[in-house]
Amino acid sequence: MTQALSVGITALGTYVPSKVVTNHDLAQLVETSDEWIVTRTGIRERHFSAEDEFASHMAIHATENMIAKHGSAVLDGVDLVILATSTPDALLPATAAIVQNHFKLKAGAFDVIAACPGWMYALSAAAAYVKSGMAKKVLTIGSDALSKILNWEDRGTLVLFGDGACAAIVEAVPEGYGFKSFVLGADGEGAKHLNMRCINTTLPDGSPLTEKVSMNGREVFKFAVRVMSSATREAVAQAGMRLEEIAYFVPHQANFRIIDAARSSLELPLDKVVSNVERYGNTSAASVGIAMREALDDGRIKDGDDLLLVSFGAGLSWASSVLRWHVKTF
Repeated sequence: MTQALSVGITALGTYVPSKVVTNHDLAQLVETSDEWIVTRTGIRERHFSAEDEFASHMAIHATENMIAKHGSAVLDGVDLVILATSTPDALLPATAAIVQNHFKLKAGAFDVIAACPGWMYALSAAAAYVKSGMAKKVLTIGSDALSKILNWEDRGTLVLFGDGACAAIVEAVPEGYGFKSFVLGADGEGAKHLNMRCINTTLPDGSPLTEKVSMNGREVFKFAVRVMSSATREAVAQAGMRLEEIAYFVPHQANFRIIDAARSSLELPLDKVVSNVERYGNTSAASVGIAMREALDDGRIKDGDDLLLVSFGAGLSWASSVLRWHVKTF
């Protein structure tokens, strides 16, 4: 019987804009305070892109960071680019095509719009392309400039989000490494709780779509805590593993209260949780990748570690995965 191809991440780079926006800065714009924000979210600061800086720019910078960390050969042989974003530069062309052109890659390119779990959806697609033989090496990016679509008078959303990007190479890895499972889910019934309009002004049921990001924080919080626990348990079960075998839990960095509630439900010790929400806020599709890269840089994640990744967001949607980390020399 032929052994199934193992596919994983072999390189990872990140980028956040240089402009740091603190809670005190936001308190000058809306009725809030550092104490109010930290108590409810755990966030102290976030990074906002410059006026002329968009998802494509951040995606390119994240890819350049990946090259700097892994060497110029990291892009050799890339034959597909998948870019996850809720803030594309344009509807046409795909932001992925802008990145493909910048690096002069002989590759197909398309965007994925799946909100905060977008990068994990893109990773699952990239893994499927490689496993099927339709691609050998996929540049898989999450990039969001959420500061461009925020309502600057709504403290309920303004304080939560930041901008950033991550870029990864997905390709074949040695047997025993790579993705052990993927769980993808969506519940369109919850679309009214987190949305922003594009072409239409209402959902099919007549619920209004807003000009800027709109969120029912209470409903999204309850959904997030529930799905973070259920989706991670499902991913671990599909991988044929037990929770105690997981080296690190790398959740979507939306709100520390959500992260901690999920950790508690999963009965994971705090030292197994990777969290940087305090310094970046919710960077949407880039969130999990930025957290992973920091844990790699500080030496926590090592070759052979089993990582439990999970994200959630508008849709309402969610994604989880178990990934055995592989260190590759290019």
